[in-house]
Amino acid sequence: MNSSSNHRIRTAGALLIAAGMASGCGGNDSTPDTSSQPLDNHVSVASGSLSGNPADASGIVSFKGIPYAAAPVGNLRWKEPQPAASWSGTRDATSFGAKCWAAAAFGGPIATANVSEDCLFLNVWSGARTRGARLPVMVWIHGGGFQFGTGSDNALDGTSLAKKGVVVVTLNYRLGVFGHLSRPDLDAESGGHKSGMYGIQDQIAALRWVKANIASFGGDPANVTVFGESAGAHAIGLLMASPLATGLFQKAIGESGAFWESEHGGMKPYADAQAMGVALGNQFNATTIDKLREVPALQLETATNWTFATDPGLTNYSPVVDGYVLPENPYVRFMHGRQNDVPLLAGWNSDEGLAFFGRALPHQTVQAFTDAATQEFGAANLPLFLQAYPAGSPEEAARSAPALIGDQVIKYQTWGWVTQQQKTGHGPVYVYHFEQTSPYNAVATHATDVQYVFGNLPAKSGVSAGSQDLAVSDAMQTYWANFARAGDPNGPGLPQWPRYAGAGSQTMRIGAVIQAGAEEGTARFQFLDRFRIDGQIAVTQP
Repeated sequence: MNSSSNHRIRTAGALLIAAGMASGCGGNDSTPDTSSQPLDNHVSVASGSLSGNPADASGIVSFKGIPYAAAPVGNLRWKEPQPAASWSGTRDATSFGAKCWAAAAFGGPIATANVSEDCLFLNVWSGARTRGARLPVMVWIHGGGFQFGTGSDNALDGTSLAKKGVVVVTLNYRLGVFGHLSRPDLDAESGGHKSGMYGIQDQIAALRWVKANIASFGGDPANVTVFGESAGAHAIGLLMASPLATGLFQKAIGESGAFWESEHGGMKPYADAQAMGVALGNQFNATTIDKLREVPALQLETATNWTFATDPGLTNYSPVVDGYVLPENPYVRFMHGRQNDVPLLAGWNSDEGLAFFGRALPHQTVQAFTDAATQEFGAANLPLFLQAYPAGSPEEAARSAPALIGDQVIKYQTWGWVTQQQKTGHGPVYVYHFEQTSPYNAVATHATDVQYVFGNLPAKSGVSAGSQDLAVSDAMQTYWANFARAGDPNGPGLPQWPRYAGAGSQTMRIGAVIQAGAEEGTARFQFLDRFRIDGQIAVTQP
């Protein structure tokens, strides 16, 4: 029996154990029903007992550093996640576990403090008053280009969001070379399926853990919403496209991302991913996977470090269509209605392109911009391109260049996600455009929405969040929690959010005024959509 079979059997066992915990029926009729007991900072999960942080002044208890899978070290490096080992006694769950190895994306040194390959931990915040409260559950998947980030970032503290009547979960997953190495010898030892999607499999393992255990924290295992931003949103698009994630969540929220596409098209070909993996082994004179597993983690991270200057989907270790986790291109899967069909709320920010400005087309002059656009989209398409991305002056070209890269990396594929789900899915779709600016948040660029969704708005450079920032944050948290509760963001005291009716229809504009309005960017997205053939982006060049 292979390791994957063992994983499924042990996971099924964990589900039965957790069901017994939640119902008070562990196969012994004398077991007392604990569902009406108050929830405190002591809970039991399938692996053992936990002692978390006592309730704060608002009644939120938190549990941190909970292992949801076995440490992926030694011969488990580059293997499908295995169930977490049980422990005896009570495990301390008052502080975060180690972070996964990550790239130094902002130019500094690679972080080594509190970093380990033993990093598959999650964290829970709950305001449930009783153990049987069955509150909706929101599982956050962090961003970072599948290269950096952690579920223990201070910006992701779940206290404020949990006050909206939900249980919040954040998690770590393997990144970069540790999460997405693909090689022929890994294929050979993985039970007949292809390699390279360990980070996404970690997320699936965490969702299985949530389904098996979240009832112990007052959550409803049958009402789970996955939500995330950037790579986290890309991951959710992939989870909706993965048969391995079927039934593990009932709703999805994607903030700025969808299918891991970019200015270079879709995910890299599997053969290219395999070639990268073989080349890495050759670099370390480690021609077998056993030898490569002996290379220290810091050396691997250093050899594969990444910065914002390049597209990580092309130049680094990141998700691929492996035929196992992802049977086919995710857009194609949505196009043909083969996705996990759940209610979807998704959107993008006004100035996404500023974060990726270093990858924009040359735009020092109008001629430089139009020449680059001609090379990328073809001379015959230049007139239509310039209608979507005007360049009648140097100033216009300087505005159009970041708009284009923001569309290619984030907005256009997010639009593709919601339009395809609206066409082929049965669940409702809600779309937003985040445009909040203030002295506190000068530009609504990539990732600036996250602090509002979590309600964590600390002073920045001496500037505190104003009353408008706080109002936007409260509204977003309420919309998000309402959607997690019932698949509809609307509720008392909020401006009405219309269901999305397809390209060019009404979306929710979230900014100084929160109200429904015309979809942003439709004409630009429709221009880029001309180059999608049978679901695949077919025009751009590396």
